[in-house]
Amino acid sequence: MSKKVLMVVTNHTKITDDHKTGLWLEEYAVPYNAFKEQGYDVKVTSIQGGEVPLDPNSIPEEEVKEWAEAQEQLKDTAKLSKEDANGFDGIFLPGGHGTMFDFPENETLQYVLQQHAEQNNVIGSVCHGPSGLVNATYENGTPIVSGRKVTGFTDSEEIGMGLDVHMPFMLETELRNKGGEFSKGDDWSAYAVRDGNLVTGQNPMSSEKAAEKMVEALKEN
Repeated sequence: MSKKVLMVVTNHTKITDDHKTGLWLEEYAVPYNAFKEQGYDVKVTSIQGGEVPLDPNSIPEEEVKEWAEAQEQLKDTAKLSKEDANGFDGIFLPGGHGTMFDFPENETLQYVLQQHAEQNNVIGSVCHGPSGLVNATYENGTPIVSGRKVTGFTDSEEIGMGLDVHMPFMLETELRNKGGEFSKGDDWSAYAVRDGNLVTGQNPMSSEKAAEKMVEALKEN
């Protein structure tokens, strides 16, 4: 039986009136391709459904042909529903600053993550994608990241971009606050960690590493 992976992406389009955001393309396209290469069945959903906005800074100057199929999926995505809590072997959350605004408080995403955690499915995310995990808990109220090795977009990377003042919270700080054992590589270096069925990557450069660890976990699960 082929493994089934659910991908959930952001629909949020702006940080400030003059600073557009959205999904960070590489953090979605690279893992998407990695899953497809394994023959996995991939379902792409978004918080609101419909067309998914890309962070303008993540769109390469020259089109990456290998990403065409992944991008095609973004033109009309299914809206994430509570039914997506079942029938998958894993869930993956790509980043982009948009996720900081529509992932943490989304009741459907939090429910879906909780059910995936209860089923001991593989949960993966990269860069700002772990913003979806900061409020995610098991049914008994324990944070999913508590006592687990995690990473994500670091406070120093956020400050380096000058966007810390516009964020609803600092991702690294919040993951630590929820009991996550946060570790990181140098700013803008490829770094990902796997703790059992929980996989997290630090930044866009970590997309491939996070995807590799996700595949590794899915094969073992």
